[in-house]
Amino acid sequence: MKVYTYSEARQKLSAVLDIAKSEEVIIKRRGGETFKIIFTKSLKSPFDVAGVKTKATTKDILEAVRESRAGAAEQTKDS
Repeated sequence: MKVYTYSEARQKLSAVLDIAKSEEVIIKRRGGETFKIIFTKSLKSPFDVAGVKTKATTKDILEAVRESRAGAAEQTKDS
């Protein structure tokens, strides 16, 4: 178990978080309060999202993207 003062933890936050991956880390405040940092591993990928049902085809989607990009290009020219 590693123990840091608030000031130490703030200065070395990245290192403190790395250490918390493998062991318990305690941060002590001047007033005597203590906090424990606990590493939790996400079980799911942030890209793991539910699909959306639609009647749009791949062709429809690609056309919409092309139109959007064309509109953005025109706005850039006009600026």
